[in-house]
Amino acid sequence: MDYHPSMSEMFDVVVLGLGVMGASAVHQLAGRGVRVLGLDANQRGHALGSSHGRSRIIREAYYEAVEYVPLVQRAFTQWRELEQETGLDLLLMTGCLNIGEPGTHVVDGVIASARRHGLLSEVLHADAMRDRFPAFALPESHVGVFQPNAGVLNAHVCVGALLDAAVARGATTRHGEMVSAWDPDGEGVIVRTPRGAIRASRLVITAGPWSASVLSGLGLPLQAVRQYVVHFEPRDPERFSPPGFPAFIWDVAEGEVYGIPYLAGSGFKVGGHDPGEPCTPETARRHVTVDEIESVRKIFERCLPGSATTLSMTATCLYTITPDRHFIIDRHPDHPQVSYAAGFSGHGFKFGPAIGEVLSDLALDGSTRHDIAFLGAKRFATSL
Repeated sequence: MDYHPSMSEMFDVVVLGLGVMGASAVHQLAGRGVRVLGLDANQRGHALGSSHGRSRIIREAYYEAVEYVPLVQRAFTQWRELEQETGLDLLLMTGCLNIGEPGTHVVDGVIASARRHGLLSEVLHADAMRDRFPAFALPESHVGVFQPNAGVLNAHVCVGALLDAAVARGATTRHGEMVSAWDPDGEGVIVRTPRGAIRASRLVITAGPWSASVLSGLGLPLQAVRQYVVHFEPRDPERFSPPGFPAFIWDVAEGEVYGIPYLAGSGFKVGGHDPGEPCTPETARRHVTVDEIESVRKIFERCLPGSATTLSMTATCLYTITPDRHFIIDRHPDHPQVSYAAGFSGHGFKFGPAIGEVLSDLALDGSTRHDIAFLGAKRFATSL
C-alpha cells in the first residue's frame, strides 16, 4: 500500500498486540504522558490467544525460579492499584497449595523461593493436610506447601480494566486492525496497517502466540501449543469454594495439574501443564474432545472426590513456550527502538502490569530497574 509521510499518523509508541502484556504496556505508557497507540488484529475480548477466560492463579513463592518473585510482588501491588483506579474487583485472595512428593520441583521450588525471599509458607504433611483441607484425597507420601499470599485474578476483566484505564489516561487503542509490516525509520519505526502508515519513535511487540511469526526474523525458539481447561459443577460447591478451599498445583502421576476454586458462574476450573499440542493460532484445535474431558474427570475425581460431577464448560487457550519455559523480554538486537516480550509459557498472565512497566522502561529509557537479566534472548544464542 502506498503512503506519504504527510498522511501518516504520528505516535510516540505503538504497541502491537493487546493481550494482558500489551494492554499493560499501553496502560503504563499512557500513565507516563506518552502518545501511545495499541493495535490488535482481533476484536476485543477474543478467545484465540492466551489472555481470555475467567481466572488465573497469582502466587508469590514462585517455584519456577526464585528470580520471578520481585516481579510478581510488583504485579500484586499494581493489580491492587488498578482496582483503585477502576473501582473493579480484580483479585480474590484464596491462598495456593502446592502438592506432590517431597523432592519434586512443584514442592521444593516453592520452599526454596519462600526461603530465599522470606515469604510466608507452611509445609503440611498428609495428616495435617487432611485436617486443614479435607477435600483433597492426599496420598500418604505427598506433602503440601501452603502459601497464603496467593489468589485468583479475574482474567478477562483484568484485560478490559487495563484497556479502559489506558484510554482514560489518553491512550488510543484499536482492535480488528492487523499490522501487515513494520520497518525501521531512522531512530523510529513505520508500522503499516490496512488504514495506512503509522510513524512512531518506538515499537513494543507483545504478540502472544503470534510472536513466532511476528518476530521470525530474530530466530527465537518460540512454539505455540494448544492447551485446554475444563469447568465442572461439583456435587457440593461449598466444599470446593474459598476460603476453605485454595487454588492448587499438584504433581500427580499423569503430570502437573492445577485447579481454581469454585466461583459462581464459572464453576470449578481445572487443567494441566502437559507439553501441549504444537500448533499455530490458525491451526489450533478449538474443540475439547470427550476423551480429553474424561481424562481430566478421572484425575480430579480420584484426587478431589465429588469435584468433577457435572461438566459445566470447556475452553482452549494457547501457550507460547520456550525451551526452558522462561519468558523472553528484550530489545531488538539491530533496532533498539523495538522492544518485545514473548514466550510466557503458560505462567505469564499474573505478571502483566509488571511486564508492562518493564516494556515501558525499555521503550522510553532503554533499560529498566527490574532484574530481567535471566529473561534476555541471549541465553538462547548458542542454539539460534
